[in-house]
Amino acid sequence: MSDRRCDRARWPRRFLFGCQLLVLAFVLTASSAQAETVHTVALVASVDQVLTNIRNWIMGILAALATVFLSIAFVRRMTGAGDPGEIEKAKTAFRSACWGYLGALLTPLVIEVLKGFVGA
Repeated sequence: MSDRRCDRARWPRRFLFGCQLLVLAFVLTASSAQAETVHTVALVASVDQVLTNIRNWIMGILAALATVFLSIAFVRRMTGAGDPGEIEKAKTAFRSACWGYLGALLTPLVIEVLKGFVGA
């Protein structure tokens, strides 16, 4: 019985020693990584091109969301069956679609104002 206690007491030390040997083996055999030096500053030529890309993305996202809201408004109106709550929700979705299309139409104006601030 005393032999088993001795083995149980040595087990954590043996496990720790084995882990240390494993880590040491990984450290000694690991090769150092060499990073390539890349000097890419920007993929666009000017700030004007960045603002144009931003404008196109914003207009696309707003128009897509507005189309989704318009579709939701249409479906709610058609399936509402005269329920005043559903018709009110359809009107709200239609207003949201109008705001989205208005935002998409006004985005070029906002970007032009930003260009004036930036000086592009």
